[in-house]
Amino acid sequence: MKKTITVTIGGNDYRLVSAENEEYTMKVAEHVDGKIRELLSMGNVSVIDAAILTSINLADEYFKALETSESLRSQVKDYLEDSGRMKMEIADLRRQLERLKK
Repeated sequence: MKKTITVTIGGNDYRLVSAENEEYTMKVAEHVDGKIRELLSMGNVSVIDAAILTSINLADEYFKALETSESLRSQVKDYLEDSGRMKMEIADLRRQLERLKK
C-alpha cells in the first residue's frame, strides 16, 4: 500500500509517495539530505548544484556496489562449481577405495 510521507532534503520539504515503509523512506531521505548538506557546507554551492553533485555521487556509489555485487556473484558461482567438482572427485575416490578394499 502506498503512503505519502513528507521529508526534508536540503532545507526543502517534499511529499513522497512510496510503497516502502515510512522508516525506510525516511532513512533514504536522511541519507540524501546528509549528502546534500555536506556539499552545501562547503560554501559557494547552490542547492541545485548540490543536488546534481549528490546525484552523481550516489550514482557512482550505486555502480560501484553493482560491480562489487557482480564480482561476488561470479566468485560464488566459481566456488559452487569447484565444490561440485570436488564432490564428484570425492565420490570417485570413495568408489576406488571400496574397490581396493575388496
